Amino acid sequence: MATLPVDELGIIHKFGPSLSSMTGARASTSVEPERLVKTHCCFCGQQCGIQLKVLGNEVIGFEPWEDFPFNRGMLCPKGVKRYLQGSHPDRLLTALRRDTSNPAGFSAMPYEAAIARVASEIDRLQKTYGPSSVGVLGGASLTTEKTYLLGKFARVCLKTPYIDYNGRLCMVSAGAANKKAFGIDRTTNPWSDMVGTDVIWVAGSNVAECSPITTNYIWQAREQGAKVIVQDPRITPIARTCDLYLPVKPGRDAALFAGVLRIMIERGWIDRAFIDAHTVGFEGVEQYCNEWTLERTADVTGVPARSLMQAAEWWGTAKTSFLFHARGIEHHSNGVQNALGTINLVLASGRIGKSKSGYGTIVGQANGQGGREHGQKCDQLPGWRDISNPDHRKYIAGVWGINEADLPGPGVDAYEMFRKIDAGEIKGLIAICFNPKVSLPDSSFVTRALDKLEFFTAIDFFLNDTARHCDIVLPGSLHEEDEGTVTQVEGRIIKINKAVDCPGEAREDWRVLQDIAAALGRPAGFTFDSPRAIFEELRKASKGGVADYSGVTYEKIEREMGVFWPCYSEDPQSGEPLADHPGTPRLFEPGSYNPIARGAGPFYFPDGRARFNVADYRPPVDDASEEYPVYLTTGRVVSQFLSGTQTRRIGPLVKQYPEPRIELHPRLAASLGIADGDWTIAETRRGAITLRAMVVTTIRPDTIFIPYHWPGPKSPNRLTVAAQDPISKIPQYKVCGCRVSRAPAPPAYATSLEAQQ
Repeated sequence: MATLPVDELGIIHKFGPSLSSMTGARASTSVEPERLVKTHCCFCGQQCGIQLKVLGNEVIGFEPWEDFPFNRGMLCPKGVKRYLQGSHPDRLLTALRRDTSNPAGFSAMPYEAAIARVASEIDRLQKTYGPSSVGVLGGASLTTEKTYLLGKFARVCLKTPYIDYNGRLCMVSAGAANKKAFGIDRTTNPWSDMVGTDVIWVAGSNVAECSPITTNYIWQAREQGAKVIVQDPRITPIARTCDLYLPVKPGRDAALFAGVLRIMIERGWIDRAFIDAHTVGFEGVEQYCNEWTLERTADVTGVPARSLMQAAEWWGTAKTSFLFHARGIEHHSNGVQNALGTINLVLASGRIGKSKSGYGTIVGQANGQGGREHGQKCDQLPGWRDISNPDHRKYIAGVWGINEADLPGPGVDAYEMFRKIDAGEIKGLIAICFNPKVSLPDSSFVTRALDKLEFFTAIDFFLNDTARHCDIVLPGSLHEEDEGTVTQVEGRIIKINKAVDCPGEAREDWRVLQDIAAALGRPAGFTFDSPRAIFEELRKASKGGVADYSGVTYEKIEREMGVFWPCYSEDPQSGEPLADHPGTPRLFEPGSYNPIARGAGPFYFPDGRARFNVADYRPPVDDASEEYPVYLTTGRVVSQFLSGTQTRRIGPLVKQYPEPRIELHPRLAASLGIADGDWTIAETRRGAITLRAMVVTTIRPDTIFIPYHWPGPKSPNRLTVAAQDPISKIPQYKVCGCRVSRAPAPPAYATSLEAQQ
């Protein structure tokens, strides 16, 4: 049973998180490195270029990489301090086994013995319960080579359908909407197209804190005359400098887009010629939007009518424009509809497939784009192929050298996997770079499900909060300890370069997977000697798919500082071999050819036309109510990242924002008798959390905000609802009903820490 082996404080004392600092060779800028390694940041989907300073087998600092075209040497606080996760006291240097006799809960064991134990347990479970008794959870921060190998490992080595990844919490609503509307899931334009555009609309994205370098593009555009519209329940840093702020109630975004589009239709601010020539389905959308009068839209969304009118006029009358969004509109049980609402605005304007006019989704994780293209999603095969499509299955089975009939069918999403664990259908779990105990909603349920596993193993470089439940922990690799590719926010495939070797008995993650396959006696297809070799097979597997990487090589990526997919090895029109396809920085340009439309039009459907979709508004599940009258929403802060496994260990980042707080408006605070800094309780139908209040004027008076980077009693995901979008299965993190009160005393965890100190 994957219960905690000992009291959690015992595990924390041994394995952290403890804080790194600038010590030794990292404490002085006068220490000369032996070499500079050009690579990329390990955190968000912008994947900023950086040069790591290496001395011996240690990363001791960084230098700006000013030539890399996306960030030109600029970095956010996380990028500046990322090197402090190397040589960390919490770094896993050996394999670990559960040991209830050890006060720390785990004891070191030889790597080979750990691999043998993992293989033995997998074999036992599958012989007893069948292949599908073992599930696999991947991560969207892994290189594309690793995600490709992980999908192949689950389906070929383990023969289980049950694999999914933490991108299920990130990009899937946008991906589903893109597929429905465009037939392809990728940002349409490079970020440089923002500069010189007339209007930029930012919907549900705290750009300045979650993807700071994107802020520079917006500010450059503003300097050249662009109007900036920001749609968010909070006046985020980017909203403080925008031209029009739309303070939408959480979960009402589809209504806002429908209301704005109705105004555009009424005023003639749409491109009828483009709609007629390049789209289908507009009539149904137009009919639906007729229901959204200005008065109704203002009432439902909480956005003043005059602001809705202004947004419609600026967007509708612009000559060029760029619209992008992120989790703020996607983390909803109506997330796909929200994203489709933005696409309807873009298509109605006709401003797509051209310079200075684009649409895109800000990717959250390091490889949020590439990680969802090549087979670790539950319904997907490499090249963005559909695992239920017989032709797609046959092609990939041929690349992998297996019978198509032996390839499992579609699995289920990551949260549903925990429901299957709870129901006893999944008995064993392999996780890599995923911390669901902190990152999944209603996390108390997730913890209870973990307790029911017969066997649990994780591959990681720190002992994250979920891995504390493991039977065996296998030491994996940091970003800078391996090479490979990732695909960043613009759709640009870039190269991660190895800077140092794995320390101790740690191994590159792809080696760990192959070692398990060998120990299981199932090595066929898992004998790669390098990430490059994996990438060469990925090129073949993606060939002919929508996400076609076949024309990409490591050399080409480094020469061009990134290659935009699709990039073909054969001319998609004639089938003739191509010596050097340039890639596709801008999708849907007039006259462009793709292998789906075959010349019928620029969009990835047989008729070449984009699809309008009725983006209907549905109220959130577990909305604010009389019993729970305040909206709870969650998100990130600039110095922390996702579940905090890495950033909560980097001293300067923790000092910047050491503890989560409940952010609330002065009007709400006054009505509840709460002052800034008071211990405050937020309670939903699933539980309660006690944190200090942060009273600010930059949030709606009916809404509170809590950052989600902390575990245990500090985690708002103990409160969030596990409602999911019916299409994308993304959870509804961004809204649920809650009630707020002043705490009568500090929480138990705070008094416990004071006693220890």
